[in-house]
Amino acid sequence: MTATGFDVEKVRGDFPILQERVHDRALVYLDNAATSQKPMAVIDAMSDYYRRANANVHRGVHELADRADRAYEGARVKVGKFLGVDDARQIVFTRGTTESINLVVHSYARARLQAGDRVVISIMEHHANFVPWQQVCEQAGAELVVLPITADGELDMNAFGEAMDDRVKIVALAHVSNVLGTINPVKQIVAKAHAVGAVVMLDGAQAVPHMRVDVVDLDCDFYAFSSHKMFGPTGVGVLYGKYEHLTQMEPYQFGGDMILDVRVDGTDFNVPPMRFEAGTPNMAGAVGLAAAIDYLDGLAGGNGGAVGGEDGGGVHQYEDALMHYAIEQLATVDGLKLTGNAAERVGTLSFTIEGVHPYDLSPLLDRRGIAIRVGHHCAQPLMDHLGVASTARASLAFYNTRAEVDALVAGLVKGCALLRA
Repeated sequence: MTATGFDVEKVRGDFPILQERVHDRALVYLDNAATSQKPMAVIDAMSDYYRRANANVHRGVHELADRADRAYEGARVKVGKFLGVDDARQIVFTRGTTESINLVVHSYARARLQAGDRVVISIMEHHANFVPWQQVCEQAGAELVVLPITADGELDMNAFGEAMDDRVKIVALAHVSNVLGTINPVKQIVAKAHAVGAVVMLDGAQAVPHMRVDVVDLDCDFYAFSSHKMFGPTGVGVLYGKYEHLTQMEPYQFGGDMILDVRVDGTDFNVPPMRFEAGTPNMAGAVGLAAAIDYLDGLAGGNGGAVGGEDGGGVHQYEDALMHYAIEQLATVDGLKLTGNAAERVGTLSFTIEGVHPYDLSPLLDRRGIAIRVGHHCAQPLMDHLGVASTARASLAFYNTRAEVDALVAGLVKGCALLRA
């Protein structure tokens, strides 16, 4: 039990994979920004769905179909409450953050952008929130404005202010950087964008695992995240959209329950959110996501699934303390340089080590049971800006421990010694 009242060892017992051994070593899983591990509650919920309620939703008129409908639509309501939304019609299920962003690009932006318009993103964006906007701007003849960052890895808010004029139609930014761990001041960004008439799309993939997100309070127009990064299953994601936007958007995938009526001379489409959920959805994935929300809610003391915040049951305080401990310990590694030093950040720690290539280091850590990420992290424009080809990245979750940080540091020291010998 920590000073915050958060019992990390008890929590670790909820995650069966954390008991695994890798190369005959205890697993040290520090690749949470890529995907998080799943508690038994999520695994059980998905198994129970397949054992007791598996049927196609919105189609059958029988008991199993009714169970499936209740589970799937119940998950939608739960996701809405997780984001501070009362109207579940504003929650669209997708395959993940990438599909959510592409849905907004294809169904909202493509029909509205014209030559001379501006779309504002930043140099820290994941490819999934960079390339779709780049492509739609090229097709429309619009200008893609890429905001710089400061030396500390924070969004350059002076440049953002200078970019804001009536030419800006869309602002699309990461809530939290997947490389730098930087938490962007998104509420301030939304207010300034709305002041010039722009809509705001936020990539929340790296935010929802670490903090409370209330999209109504933020007043953003769209918000996207992935289940698998917040301790839920892969293959399911969420797009929140203000309903007035969703009703004006045309679908770009067709078939299944997104259709109301098909005639030889035309087709009528369903209302949102079903309009954007073509084909058979990932019902078990939605059930697993709902179970992940319940699990987080339990950890956070019942505050709506939010890990962060003052009422977070000690989880946020524990994560923050672990992050600062990791930063301190990594600083003891000879030649290590942390990438980014934002005042507001999460425990996503990217670094380079002088004279050591990340791709050489990672296999040595793996032999010690330590899983980190190396590469460009789907953020090549940011790597180019930083003047590096790749970095190593250790990303923390609430089930990680100081002992695991110590194991990482020891592995780095040992690995660097071998590679420099």
